[in-house]
Amino acid sequence: MTGDYNLACDLVQESFTRYLKNYNSIHNRTLLYTIARNAALDIIRKQKTELLDSGDYEDQSDNPELQVIERQAFNRILNAIGQLDTTNRELISLVASADLNYREIGSILNISEANVKVRVHRARMKLRKILDSGDE
Repeated sequence: MTGDYNLACDLVQESFTRYLKNYNSIHNRTLLYTIARNAALDIIRKQKTELLDSGDYEDQSDNPELQVIERQAFNRILNAIGQLDTTNRELISLVASADLNYREIGSILNISEANVKVRVHRARMKLRKILDSGDE
């Protein structure tokens, strides 16, 4: 959601701290994701800008040509995701990077599972349109 690796690491630590401090006896990963989401939204609101910095991507491959190709593809996708509105960017990041099903994502975002499916489909279509327009 932040696009900044170091900030994301800080938010993960802060989220676990809040979770363990306030909900130590409850084992609920949806609650943990909700806490993390809210912490990220707090940071974004404070900064008044949407962050997207792909400079922290490090490829461990031994092939320099492959590294360049992968970095370009990675930057292109990050750039396209950065062009989405906040809600669609959040949906794409939850679906792509979290091990959550649509019901859990709906619980985090306070929407129905069916609504999550529709919104994810629409967000993917917008992302595809952005990526396709860059190929021209």
